[in-house]
Amino acid sequence: MTKDDIITLPNPHLREVSSRVAADERTAELVADMTAAALDWEASRPHEISAALAAVQIDRLERVVIVRSDFDDKATRDFTALINPEIVKYEGSIVADYEGCLSVRDVYGKVPRHTKIRVKALDIDGNEVRFKAEGFLARVIQHEIDHTKGIVFIDHIKDDPTAFYRLDETGELEALDYDTAVKANSILWD
Repeated sequence: MTKDDIITLPNPHLREVSSRVAADERTAELVADMTAAALDWEASRPHEISAALAAVQIDRLERVVIVRSDFDDKATRDFTALINPEIVKYEGSIVADYEGCLSVRDVYGKVPRHTKIRVKALDIDGNEVRFKAEGFLARVIQHEIDHTKGIVFIDHIKDDPTAFYRLDETGELEALDYDTAVKANSILWD
C-alpha cells in the first residue's frame, strides 16, 4: 500500500466505529499494509514522521493500530501493532499539545489529552499485553484509539478558535484563522 491508500476527511468511514478482530494471518497482512502506507506517506513529508496509523485510515474498519517504535529517528522504520486496543485507565493531568493526522490534510491542532494511560491490547501473535504509556506515546495511543471509535482529533477542539494550526514551508506551526480557514472548511465538518 501507498500514501494514496490513506483516506482523509470528508470520507465518512473515518466517522464509523471499527470492529474487533482476531490476531491472525489476515491481521498480520493488514499490519504490513498499514506500515507500508505510513512509511510511504512519511517519505513524502520532509518535516514530519508517521507516528502511528489506525486501520480505518486505509479504509479498513478493524480495531488495529500501529505505533512507531522510535518517534525521534526517521530512520527507524519499526512499528508495534496493537490489536483491539483499549484504554483501561486515564491518569495524570490533561495537557494540550500539538497533533496532526494523516487523515486530516494540512490542519494541526492543540488537543487536550491525558498525560498517562494504561492500555490493554493483543500483540501481533495474539498475546494479551498491558502497559502504561506517558507523554507523547500516551497522546499518540489516545489519538489512534479515537480513530477506532470514529473520532478525529479536530472533534476535541472544534469549538476552540485558538487551537488550529498549519505547517509553513519551513516546517514550523503557525496559527490558522479560525473563521476563514477552519470554521468555513466543509471538509473538516459533517
